[in-house]
Amino acid sequence: MRHAMALASKAEGIGEIPVGAVLVLGDEVIGEGWNRSISEHDACAHAEIMAIRAAGTRLQNYRLLDTVLYVTLEPCCMCAGALIHSRVKRVVFGARDLKTGAAGSVFEILQDPRHNHRVELCGDVLADACSAQLSAFFKRRRAEKKAQKLASQPASDTPA
Repeated sequence: MRHAMALASKAEGIGEIPVGAVLVLGDEVIGEGWNRSISEHDACAHAEIMAIRAAGTRLQNYRLLDTVLYVTLEPCCMCAGALIHSRVKRVVFGARDLKTGAAGSVFEILQDPRHNHRVELCGDVLADACSAQLSAFFKRRRAEKKAQKLASQPASDTPA
């Protein structure tokens, strides 16, 4: 998870929401990713998708059997679907996503019995640290937007 957090920092460094993902087969990293939706103009460029794409290319197979994904934020519906289709065995996530989480917080997609593949789950791993990384990013971003707004307002005319 710490490696995923380091990848999340890469995302933050390019102005993206700091989410990182590492896909492991046995004791080998076969794919990694960080959010790049903004920089790549691609709504699908979430950390999990980038890690899945890298692993598929590395293994020359879209089925990622017996793999474990470590991700700093609970996957969304899109990523949950990709994890099911790629047959990832297990997902270990840090912070819960109370707005769009698809691993139990809002939706329960990864273990829905209607799917032909269910992904094992382990949540809340280093949750406080993962949450703090995200919270600090959004706090800083709100402060930056507020400062930008103040800077763009004309100076008030006060009598001398």
